[in-house]
Amino acid sequence: MTAYDRHPGVPVTIVMPTYNEAANLPRMAELVLGLPIDGLHLKIVDDSSPDGTGRIAEELAEKYNWDGRRRMSVLHRTEKDGLGRAYVAGMSAALAEGAAYVIQMDADGSHPVEAVPRMLGTAVASGVGLVVGSRYVEGGSLDEEWGKHRVLLSRFANRYARTVLGTKIRDITAGFNLWSAATLRDVDLATLDSAGYSFQVELKFKAVRAGHSAVEIPIRFEERTEGVSKMNLSTQIESALVPLRLRMRNRRG
Repeated sequence: MTAYDRHPGVPVTIVMPTYNEAANLPRMAELVLGLPIDGLHLKIVDDSSPDGTGRIAEELAEKYNWDGRRRMSVLHRTEKDGLGRAYVAGMSAALAEGAAYVIQMDADGSHPVEAVPRMLGTAVASGVGLVVGSRYVEGGSLDEEWGKHRVLLSRFANRYARTVLGTKIRDITAGFNLWSAATLRDVDLATLDSAGYSFQVELKFKAVRAGHSAVEIPIRFEERTEGVSKMNLSTQIESALVPLRLRMRNRRG
């Protein structure tokens, strides 16, 4: 048991963006909604997936929303304009619905669902505004199926962003994060510029700059078993430019 297992009265929303994740979503919904956490809600943000992910999400919501409990909801977006935009939409909706904590999680199974209670327990016990599911602290790891090139690229991206921004967060590019509602409100999600994966870096940087503390807990990052990665050249270029842009704006400020 952690400090958060079945903690009563505190609403927690997991925001999970999807695009062509029809093969993964049923299993992920089952795992997430099977967690022993009262008040847990799963919000799917689907960018009009052509493989029918949005329809499957609605069917799953109907399945899990029984006995008057709204455990799952679906936010349908009409265009695919980046992971960051999808997260802003989902997190903003979660805050408007009264979430006390918001968790970012991928739909492809790469983030360990069983780590969620530990992240929540850490947040409650420490009072921090951000808990990072980290691959690069002691005890963290990457799936062995990752090739050497991907491992080196991931480690370089983290070291590069950390150096440019002067942050102590070791896995600043991590996509598995827990946020307190107060932290997200202080950052003001509507002001974030990043559309792609660099959203992860920008949001953490601005949260720390706003005075919120971060704690990293180790996780094992798994390789997806179904579907394909959404990372492309344009998102990689954006990820390289965003830390420099944030550093320059911070200097001017």
